[in-house]
Amino acid sequence: MNKLKISNKELRSLGIKHPEILMAIGRVANRILKQSLLTKEKILEAIAEMVTNPDDSNWSQKHLHDLYQVVKKEMKDFKSVSASNEISKNVIIAEKVMPFPIYGIENIETGAVSQMEISMRLPIALQGALMPDAHEGYGLPIGGVLATSENTVIPYAVGVDIACRMCLSVFPVEVERIDLKRKQLRELLFKHTVFGVGAKNQSHLNPEVFDKSEWSATKFIRQHRDLAYSQLGTSGAGNHFVEWGVLNVQQDLPEKNLPVGSYLALLSHSGSRGFGNEVASYYSKIAMDRIVLPREARHLAWLDLKSQEGQEYWIAMTFAGQYASANHHEIHGKISKDLGMNPISVIENHHNFAWKETLADGRKAVVHRKGATPANAGAIGVIPGSMTHPGFVVRGKGNVLSLNSASHGAGRRMSRSQAIKAFSLSDLQQVLEKYGVELIGGDTDEIPMAYKNIHTVMNLQQDLVEVIAKFQPFLVRMADPERRGFRKR
Repeated sequence: MNKLKISNKELRSLGIKHPEILMAIGRVANRILKQSLLTKEKILEAIAEMVTNPDDSNWSQKHLHDLYQVVKKEMKDFKSVSASNEISKNVIIAEKVMPFPIYGIENIETGAVSQMEISMRLPIALQGALMPDAHEGYGLPIGGVLATSENTVIPYAVGVDIACRMCLSVFPVEVERIDLKRKQLRELLFKHTVFGVGAKNQSHLNPEVFDKSEWSATKFIRQHRDLAYSQLGTSGAGNHFVEWGVLNVQQDLPEKNLPVGSYLALLSHSGSRGFGNEVASYYSKIAMDRIVLPREARHLAWLDLKSQEGQEYWIAMTFAGQYASANHHEIHGKISKDLGMNPISVIENHHNFAWKETLADGRKAVVHRKGATPANAGAIGVIPGSMTHPGFVVRGKGNVLSLNSASHGAGRRMSRSQAIKAFSLSDLQQVLEKYGVELIGGDTDEIPMAYKNIHTVMNLQQDLVEVIAKFQPFLVRMADPERRGFRKR
């Protein structure tokens, strides 16, 4: 096989999905390549620009003229065929709510239940479940899990912080020595974490994620590459954190190289930053323009995965997941390097994402987990508590009723604005002292009392996950009050 040949896989990575267009581009592009008129890199670069906006591309290289003419015609034909996808469509939702399990309804506000009920009236809904940490969000509630028909994805059911995730690094440090290292651990958080709305990072340890071809997949992704680069290794505001704690492993976890014992551990919570937010905002608007739902359901508009916009969103969402993982690895890598110690185990998982899965009855579906942890049989994940209460390493039980899902944390019992009104800095300091936790940054919007009881939440999902280890934080870093976007002091 000729390694220089431009493959269909490479063309698909540029966002070309339609078979006829794929064949036309491949045929002409490889003819140009075979005649050594242009390098493979130049051809792929030109194709990436052309398919994004074929009518406006600057075609100064004459040897690409044939390719331009062929693909321009194919794109024109394809657009005329798929024009119906671009026309707004009024959609009626069902009056009857499809049944779904609620884990701990006594622990969940009525607004979240109502939002889940609305989602279960969508014509594309196949199955759903509500986790015990659920609270109101936009469209699908936080803690909502929704399976839709296989060619549909709801941007707001993924969320605006695409691929928000947990990452836990475990170090072989004796618990008795942790207090001796406390000053060093504090300095590491100051030195290697950057927090806040719009926060930027000036130095990178390992930016290899920016070598990936996905950055050329669509015009939208290319336009936001610089933003993503500037924020690699940073965390947002809200409930995002990087914290040190003690991990008590209660049973051997051989698949993660973790025997029973106590360890020093670093836990982080953040997502795909401004890049993911831009993806969510842009494609949510397109979805709501295409699918016009009743007012109460408007944020549940979906994209057809067979459409250009649907394909673009799926590529961007999937890649935001890779970027979010790299973001955590950048933070953990810097801290580990400066600590002079490699972790013996790393555990991580998304909780704002959509997956293509097969339901228990054999139907193909897109499963949206908005603030929910994947809990497939044997899957290892992390469910955090609050800045003073423990988090847990869990193994999924593969409960099909919950769509193989569990909670993503304790869940809020009051909004951020309510918490700021209800509690003072003195209240925050008292609860920190009670649990022996040092907080760097943060504000009363994240005070532990604004959250549900994590132990109650875990008890409500014993059928969904098994607890393997408990993480108790003692040194927490969050965004400073002036970087949180809620108020200034």
